Amino acid sequence: MTATQAKPRQPDLKTSLPGPKTAEIMARDQATLSTSYMRPYPFVPDFGKGVWLTDVDGNTMLDFFAGIAVSTTGHAHPHVVQAVQRQIEKFTHVCLTDYPQEITTSLAERLVKHVERPGEKWRVFFSNSGAEAVEAAVKLARNHTGRQHIISTMGSFHGRTYGAITLTGSKTKYKRGFGPLLPAVSHVPYPNPFRPPLGSTPENCGQAVIDHIESLFVGILPADEVAAIIVEPMQGEGGYIVPPADFLPGLRALCDKHGIMLIFDEVQAGMGRTGKMFSFQHFDVQPDIITSAKGIASGMPLGALLAKESVMTWPVGSHGSTYGGNPVAAAASHATLDLLEGQVKHEGCGDSLMDNAAQVGDFILGELKGMQDEFPFIGDVRGRGLFIGIEFVKPDGSPDGALRDQASMMMFEKGLLNLDCGEAVIRISPPLILTREEAATGLDIMRGVFQELK
Repeated sequence: MTATQAKPRQPDLKTSLPGPKTAEIMARDQATLSTSYMRPYPFVPDFGKGVWLTDVDGNTMLDFFAGIAVSTTGHAHPHVVQAVQRQIEKFTHVCLTDYPQEITTSLAERLVKHVERPGEKWRVFFSNSGAEAVEAAVKLARNHTGRQHIISTMGSFHGRTYGAITLTGSKTKYKRGFGPLLPAVSHVPYPNPFRPPLGSTPENCGQAVIDHIESLFVGILPADEVAAIIVEPMQGEGGYIVPPADFLPGLRALCDKHGIMLIFDEVQAGMGRTGKMFSFQHFDVQPDIITSAKGIASGMPLGALLAKESVMTWPVGSHGSTYGGNPVAAAASHATLDLLEGQVKHEGCGDSLMDNAAQVGDFILGELKGMQDEFPFIGDVRGRGLFIGIEFVKPDGSPDGALRDQASMMMFEKGLLNLDCGEAVIRISPPLILTREEAATGLDIMRGVFQELK
């Protein structure tokens, strides 16, 4: 089966941004919705197809952020739409906590096949979001180990619910005024090769963080009171950072030494985005627990906690969710996996969307790295697959958040939807159906903006 896709084309801006309908809706939005919502760009979507989104004024934009790495298969993918429609006609809710359903059972079976190794069995708990999956992971780790303390990393993002926001280390605005938060949580640096922490170098920053954790166990934090270390195998909100190759295996060895659970938060980098189903699979390492969401169901609300059977030992009724594993979201996830795995082909995207993410991502990375000599304010280009960060720097090499913000808005005004992260990074996280030709369109917009900023 082959699905269709939108033909490559330039963004079609029919009116200046924001258009009149957009401005009117944004005014109503500001008057009625929560003051916590961020509105970085004046854009109100009306409909989408593939990697293109059209706003209520008829402006068609190229989507390079996919709703924060959520719209894996693009907008209104026919295979996903059909799967959702078929399930809605059967039933929309029964409650997975109480009644098993084939559609979620088979989905769990498909997910664990991507992580199980010989002689190892995994289980799945379904939630509605990444934050809920993280909350569940903390509960499970504490329940299984009988310990309380959790170690997270600086720059991390794990969600905005109370436990998840305690673990998050990216921005203080997420925590200010909401305390007290979850007790017994510590943060350690994340090994960023471009900005090595703890006086380390790009080559040894991973080991430096491992040594730092061991030093905490000597005089500050008893290792036998640590339930888990939670880490993003590739850090998202913190700046789209890929750690050195030895970091995750080093964490695994440290956790094994002290009986600590290793949790990988794959909410943003997982589900094929880096060219593999999960980003940790670029490294020779296996965690105890995995959290997933965002791209798992192409925009339908679904999260998943995957854990080794030997770890998922909490008793019956100790955790649940009314809506988690909703059958309509599960249908969307099945359809998403069909495309990621290549059981259903998407025209112009090779054998699978995972393969396409790897190939188109390599193309984008190569083109952007080629621009660094021409535009010295591009300090670093990094990532894997369609998980790419561009860090803007001042002449002295320090982060240039103001220039990043200016570049981001200029890209938007030229028809490229994008989003920032970290101190001075623009992230590239488009739908995984992005073709090389469509990628070239986005790169042309970026180059034009860089030339204006030079």
